[in-house]
Amino acid sequence: MLINSCALPTSLVLNFSLFTETMPSRRELLTRASTGFGLVALTGLLGLERVRGAAAISPARRLGDPHFRPRAKHVIFCYMSGGVSHLDTFDPKPRLRELHGRPMPVPVERTQFNNNGNIFGSPFDFHPGGESGLPISDLFPHLRAHCADDLAVIRSMTSPVNEHAQGNFFFHTGFPFIGHPSAGAWTCYGLGSENDNLPGYVVLKSGEAETPHGGVGQWSSGFLPAQHQASVIKVDADEPVPNIRPRERDGVQRARLDFIRTVDRGFADRAARPDPVEAAIRNYETAYRMQSAVPELCDLRGETTETKRLYGFEAANPMTRAYGHQALLARRLVERGVRFIELTCLPQTPGGGQGPNPWDQHGGLEKGHRNMASQVDQPIAGLLVDLKRRGLLDETLVIWAGEFGRTPFSQGSDGRDHNPFGFSIWLAGGGARGGTIFGQTDELGYHVVEGKATVYDLWATVLHLIGLDHEDLTFRHSGRDFRLTDVHGNVLREVLA
Repeated sequence: MLINSCALPTSLVLNFSLFTETMPSRRELLTRASTGFGLVALTGLLGLERVRGAAAISPARRLGDPHFRPRAKHVIFCYMSGGVSHLDTFDPKPRLRELHGRPMPVPVERTQFNNNGNIFGSPFDFHPGGESGLPISDLFPHLRAHCADDLAVIRSMTSPVNEHAQGNFFFHTGFPFIGHPSAGAWTCYGLGSENDNLPGYVVLKSGEAETPHGGVGQWSSGFLPAQHQASVIKVDADEPVPNIRPRERDGVQRARLDFIRTVDRGFADRAARPDPVEAAIRNYETAYRMQSAVPELCDLRGETTETKRLYGFEAANPMTRAYGHQALLARRLVERGVRFIELTCLPQTPGGGQGPNPWDQHGGLEKGHRNMASQVDQPIAGLLVDLKRRGLLDETLVIWAGEFGRTPFSQGSDGRDHNPFGFSIWLAGGGARGGTIFGQTDELGYHVVEGKATVYDLWATVLHLIGLDHEDLTFRHSGRDFRLTDVHGNVLREVLA
């Protein structure tokens, strides 16, 4: 779990050997409590009620209860950090090829690097997929062949920011800076967890995957109770979570935890503001249970060869295999009731750099986008196919998005700069209307001309599909009510089934 003001990271929470074999004196205990260790405790290891949140949103509703009947129970967020070019993936613009190499016929907005060239026609062909005829570029042959009729493509997404770290924060939290809860944290705050043994919000990594620019703060719980922050699981590591294996005999560990439970429960009962203490207690509870749940989750011996092949485990590209490992774990997390799961991209090639933002091709776009699409196409298509055949896609909303798009003109000779004025994302499953397109950019793919959508609209729609009214999901902090959509957002009903 991530560090914030009222929780310890999982690597520290799980390292119970920090406590010495000798029972501390009262003076030593008070010293430790004064520096923060008194806030971490364990209560009710057996027979706990499921964690459902800290307080009611309103007198009429408990946290954990949806506002209305949900279409989806789980969210999988395939985040394409770096800014995917919509012009080369899901928004074909034949006009760009006609005008390739000519100056832009309209004024050019300020870009990240202001090294702006002429019009850059896409090097990739588009073809219709499925019965819907949804056009998808050659970068995604698996998605086009097997999943076109499941995708609700939004071609009119916009962002107010044009830089990676701010874009990542904004897309995850609705604010372009650190300190606010992510969408995953809001989801778990509103609905609670369906699994006592795993966190409600999990971020998956594999291989050389790095945290996108901005750092782990984009996955934090912000000012929400700390049990709603993300836990990062590296799915192919010897220890998927640091210190997941107990370092001492269970009886010894249990004795220590019972002692901590007794002391810190008393502290929580006396505290004027017990919420941070309760949040730390819940994190300790989850961490203890994760010692058995995470190894079982990551043990793929029960998965068939055919299933692994579906996710790309036999692909020639090692990055495909690594991302496929994340995608398969995402399905297993859904089966275990985890609410919100995020997948992270790997570099273009092993040791290839640009790990935090691997879709960011300011030069060499054709090669870079081919490498990245090869990484994610088969695993994501396999995930959608696998969820569908297991009857899970109807209750699982899958989101595919990056922080912004790319310009219709070149940066230098063969790259594209950042474009927040119009780009594409898609939804699948969980109440989304597959085989549809919402919104439109101009003939150059530069600005939105129809159905302008914002990140606030996206999260309002996601919350609606999981049974939450985005205007009613609030938390009072620093004297005002906050929400994921701030004071904005409308449900995009055109993409609902």
